[in-house]
Amino acid sequence: MKFNKLGRTDISVSQICLGTMTWGSQNSEAEAHAQMDYAVEKGVNFFDTAELYPTTPLSSETYGHTEEFIGSWFAKTGKRKDIVLATKVAGHGRSYIRGGEGADAKNIKLAVEASLKRLKTDYIDLYQIHWPNRGHFHFRQNWHYDPFKQDRAKAVANILDILEATDILVKEGKVRALGLSNETTWGIQKYLTLSEQKGLPRVASVQNEYNLLYRHFDLDLAELSHHEDVGLLAYSPLAAGILSGKYQSGVKPEGSRASINGDLGGRLQPLQEAPTKAYLEIAANHGLDPSAMALAFCLTRRFMASVIIGATTMEQLTTDLSSVDVKLSGDVLAEIEKVHRQYPMPL
Repeated sequence: MKFNKLGRTDISVSQICLGTMTWGSQNSEAEAHAQMDYAVEKGVNFFDTAELYPTTPLSSETYGHTEEFIGSWFAKTGKRKDIVLATKVAGHGRSYIRGGEGADAKNIKLAVEASLKRLKTDYIDLYQIHWPNRGHFHFRQNWHYDPFKQDRAKAVANILDILEATDILVKEGKVRALGLSNETTWGIQKYLTLSEQKGLPRVASVQNEYNLLYRHFDLDLAELSHHEDVGLLAYSPLAAGILSGKYQSGVKPEGSRASINGDLGGRLQPLQEAPTKAYLEIAANHGLDPSAMALAFCLTRRFMASVIIGATTMEQLTTDLSSVDVKLSGDVLAEIEKVHRQYPMPL
């Protein structure tokens, strides 16, 4: 297992991060504990969660359960000091989370205190804004994304409010670093500019979607990442399981995410079928597990701080973690690029 620094902080994280969003719905507390035990045994020191989790499906009844499972594992094992812990404050729009008001100074303070209690800890290593209040193009919203409806002054004021609230939390010792999620290039740069101007905490990372079927980060976000040291924490590196091949030919295995929420957040639609088949064929032709190949590809990206894996079974977790030992040949990478050129954005 290799380790990378988060931005310009002194925090080092494993190249694989254990995602948790199924714990509390698809996974029991015992299963969550087993996943954490195994991941740590294999060298993972980085867990990612959110106050919103679990997500399959999202529910006011299960809200916060994932953090509670992590907290009970910390209490049982005493391993809090061994883990870099990331969680998130929900953005605007979930009515059962503080009226759906989203991220601002007031709600961040409330959210942090509640997360600390559920997580049974007195500090959070990386505190992330789950999605911006002003709107964004992630979660397949790019097809009707309209930034021209945004109020610039309001957006900037909200970013400054978040930075000032984070500064207080850092000084109180409750948060070590600030991260973003589902952000745009403009949004990340505005955080950076304001933090430099005002002497406020600097963004250390951004958690956006990245996988063989969705490589938006390769472009302007990669440039920002390179120049400003804001690494990517890639979520959905298997495109919600599509790249494993388990949904081929319209199959939806019982208990799978697609059997619960249908189209996998807009990913499971006809355009992905041809490129997915092509990637599966590349893996088969080179004797590679398709999931391990997809994750190993993400690990080759120079902007990658950590790849967030999510598993509902120990078999899946074992396969995902094996990706750190997969070295993709030049031929494999060339074949992957050929498919990408033919199908640049099929999600």
